[in-house]
Amino acid sequence: TRALQENVARSGPVAGASYSLIGAILLLGAGGYLLDGRLGTKPWLTFAGLLLGIVVGFYELIKVTRPQ
Repeated sequence: TRALQENVARSGPVAGASYSLIGAILLLGAGGYLLDGRLGTKPWLTFAGLLLGIVVGFYELIKVTRPQ
């Protein structure tokens, strides 16, 4: 039981980082989609938002998983 608790405790920050990855992609992608609708630049701002979301999300993931 103790080993399971230790594994869960160690996996917490990485799980949070994975949610950050997904959230950044969805949030910035949706922001680009909404701006595309207002500015009439489809699909460029959606693409830029998704790309920026991937970069930001992976930065957060690497920051958490990198050994210190």
